[in-house]
Amino acid sequence: MTKYAVEPTGRERTFGEDEIIVSKTDTSGRLLYVNDVFCKVGLYTESELIGQPHSIVRHPEMPRTVFKLLWDTIQKGEEIFAYVKNMAKNGDHYWVLAHVTPSFDAAGRIIGFHSNRRVPDRSALATIEPIYQKLLIEEGRSANRKDGLAAAEQMLAEMLRVQNTEYDRFIFSTLKAA
Repeated sequence: MTKYAVEPTGRERTFGEDEIIVSKTDTSGRLLYVNDVFCKVGLYTESELIGQPHSIVRHPEMPRTVFKLLWDTIQKGEEIFAYVKNMAKNGDHYWVLAHVTPSFDAAGRIIGFHSNRRVPDRSALATIEPIYQKLLIEEGRSANRKDGLAAAEQMLAEMLRVQNTEYDRFIFSTLKAA
């Protein structure tokens, strides 16, 4: 099965505050498990998702630099919290507060990743969305994707340096402010 090529609709999907989107992937990000909430919100069946790259739900308005930070962190064996804008099968979007953790075997090797996603607080998104828009603009300024990603990484690092914080602490500060 190939990734669906749909355009964003601009419509937002939501899910209940008591619901959690859960998925597990292998080390390359291919889906091994999805729960019913993942399927319901994303408008996919389980069989359409299993074996696909998790990026099947990637929204084009989501900065690549945030995904790079996420992957760099979990591949080091650390957990991360991140706001993510995902896209359903029909092009609708939905925001999540993702908690992504590596899964380890008995020898301590990373064998995959586990993600729980909750409904983010709307006031936290009011802080996050303008930052993500700036990162997207920065990614698009360069002649090639690699340079754009590096420039946006530098922009995010500088923003965090000015605030004297790390990404996870910044995410938690938006929760406290919310």
